[in-house]
Amino acid sequence: MTLDVDAVRAFVTIADLQSFTRAAEALGSTQGAISVKLKRLEERLDHRLIERTPRSVRLSAQGAVFLESARDFLCAHDRAVMALSSPRRHFALGIAAHVAGPEVPTLLARLNAHDPGLTIEVQLDTSRALLDAFDRGELDAAIIRREDDRRDGEVLGPEHFGWFAAPQFEHRQGEPLKLAALSSVCGVRDISTRALDAAGIAWTEVFLGGGSSVVTAAVSAGLAVSAFSCRLAPADTVEVSQRFGLPPLPSSEIVLHSTLTDTKSREALRTLACAFREHRASSH
Repeated sequence: MTLDVDAVRAFVTIADLQSFTRAAEALGSTQGAISVKLKRLEERLDHRLIERTPRSVRLSAQGAVFLESARDFLCAHDRAVMALSSPRRHFALGIAAHVAGPEVPTLLARLNAHDPGLTIEVQLDTSRALLDAFDRGELDAAIIRREDDRRDGEVLGPEHFGWFAAPQFEHRQGEPLKLAALSSVCGVRDISTRALDAAGIAWTEVFLGGGSSVVTAAVSAGLAVSAFSCRLAPADTVEVSQRFGLPPLPSSEIVLHSTLTDTKSREALRTLACAFREHRASSH
């Protein structure tokens, strides 16, 4: 048995985007052509791979089994094609420090597997700094927490925040709340201090870190309380909103910004977005 590369690519794209229409757009094709390729692949394998209803598009049981093998098949094909002919390309990606988590190795591995010709440069900074760098044309793409009222970018998922501290941290009533933050220009810092001010809770910063790892270390050591994304809070800390009577923090969104339009770059961005969503889904 031999498999048609374009048909397998159509199946993987449909599975990733859960839409025939979006898959056709991503592959520069039409919905009808994508449907025909999928049907031929299913006939070739003698299995239904995609369950399609007027309201949903999802993997069948057989499709779920085949998906990772299909990815490996495409990666092997693309590596073979590009090994001798593809020049290395540069891809500058910014990931906000308050967004970057355990999914980053998955993102980079998926990008490399998708396009071995990529030289990947990753910058970690605040959402605001990365958005400025993106607007200046210094980044090809940026994954950040949504800033202010700016509505552009592809939404990758919601982001929920909480107050976290070491179990042994003590806050005496009447004293200012001790805070640790990423930096004085961090958007999450702004959200948390505004919430405290609105609730009439006095606070003082006792630790400002130049990176998320050092803020995590300070909170884990019991120096202060800090606002963290609930999915990225240090494992040795606890949520202390109720314990200390702290105000709820508003949720935000994680968005992907990019101005890349060529087919190869759009495929890389689709790979990036799908890997991010898959990792978030598997971690819940």
